[in-house]
Amino acid sequence: MDRLEKKAEAATNFLKCLSHEGRLMILCHLASGEKTVTELEDLLSARQAAVSQQLSRLRLEGLVQPRRDGKTIYYSLTDDRSKRIMDVIYDLFCREE
Repeated sequence: MDRLEKKAEAATNFLKCLSHEGRLMILCHLASGEKTVTELEDLLSARQAAVSQQLSRLRLEGLVQPRRDGKTIYYSLTDDRSKRIMDVIYDLFCREE
């Protein structure tokens, strides 16, 4: 039972992270490939502080990873879980019928 509780806790944390509109939008944009913080700011029409705060939470949960190239930081999804979930969300809510 202890193993199942740990899996449930991990799933709960993952879903909580997705339940914020800003974080969900970041993951949606990163599903198509890595982006810089500036690109995400432009895509989301959001301030740098807000984007950085949400990226920090996504990093804490292990959903995104940074890559530095000089002064530029690129973000990408860490694994296939987020991409798979974003595909399902797209199919359920965004796909034109």
